[in-house]
Amino acid sequence: MKNFCLIFIIVSLLFACSSIQKIQKPEDLVQPKEVIVQYITLEGEISEPKAEISGLAWYGDYLILLPQYPHLFPSEYDGSFFAIPKSKIAENLNEVPGTPIKPIQISLNAPGLKDIIEGYEGFESIAFHGNDVFFTVESSPAEMMGYLFKGTISDDMRTITVEVDKRVELPPRAPISNATDETIFVTDDRVITIYEVNSEQLGVEPYAYVFDYSLNLVDSLSLPFIEYRLTDATELDEDSNFWMINYLWPGDQKDQNYSLDPIAQKYGEGATHKEYNTVERLLEFHYSPAGITLNKKAPIQLKLIDDENSRNWEGLVRFGDKGFLLVTDKFPQTYLGFVKK
Repeated sequence: MKNFCLIFIIVSLLFACSSIQKIQKPEDLVQPKEVIVQYITLEGEISEPKAEISGLAWYGDYLILLPQYPHLFPSEYDGSFFAIPKSKIAENLNEVPGTPIKPIQISLNAPGLKDIIEGYEGFESIAFHGNDVFFTVESSPAEMMGYLFKGTISDDMRTITVEVDKRVELPPRAPISNATDETIFVTDDRVITIYEVNSEQLGVEPYAYVFDYSLNLVDSLSLPFIEYRLTDATELDEDSNFWMINYLWPGDQKDQNYSLDPIAQKYGEGATHKEYNTVERLLEFHYSPAGITLNKKAPIQLKLIDDENSRNWEGLVRFGDKGFLLVTDKFPQTYLGFVKK
């Protein structure tokens, strides 16, 4: 009997210890490693803060950089976009690190676009499907309003022409200043736009707009609640997964009472994310015609500078299987960077 009691006690203790190990508290999480952004030096007008680059996209083997205000860069038409050959970026990162890159200028043919939109606040995102190109544009006449436009890029890549008269409204999901649909990506037959604020605190179920290539609204897709801003997305991979920028500028905390961040609670915070209020990270999502979901994968956290120099990342693309390219607007300055996957 004594032996039986002893065995029972030992088994009970082992079971209790096993149960305790399974209960993982936030402080028990291994601190995630943060990724250092490797900068790529730009030269020419695109490197100036006035460029306010607001989106990135691949057109073949060229990286297209979207200024928020293309008309500030004169061309034979109504302003300019910019492009960098992928080979130049690879050379900068590998063969001749730090060599400045001067992008190629692409003329924007969009007569009167900035004048026909009341409260025009510039271009916010860009995506390609063949020679078709899709944009979102932001405005704030009295209340915020986004727009979707379509255009084409010439075969010689000298001009992008926008169908100015075929704009579609993208009504925001909340009355938040400086917030519209900042993200766009395409599928085999659809154009998807995503509003940049999808916090649970809005009290509104988040969703994405779904259009066909002729800009007809055909559906909406469910989205998960995500704290902090979503500012751009990569293209889909072969498994219909894509990454998005998830960014918190510390100043936003004054206007929005953010709840505890469930992503940080689940995966932990890197060293600088623990130290500062800023959040700069990449999240992976999955697209299906039934909805967009957040993948069960740890975020890629970028090593921060500090709260005074938080980087407003506005553009994101994949760089093959090596990682990602991302770009800031003018805060704290124009940065084009590479992040190893």
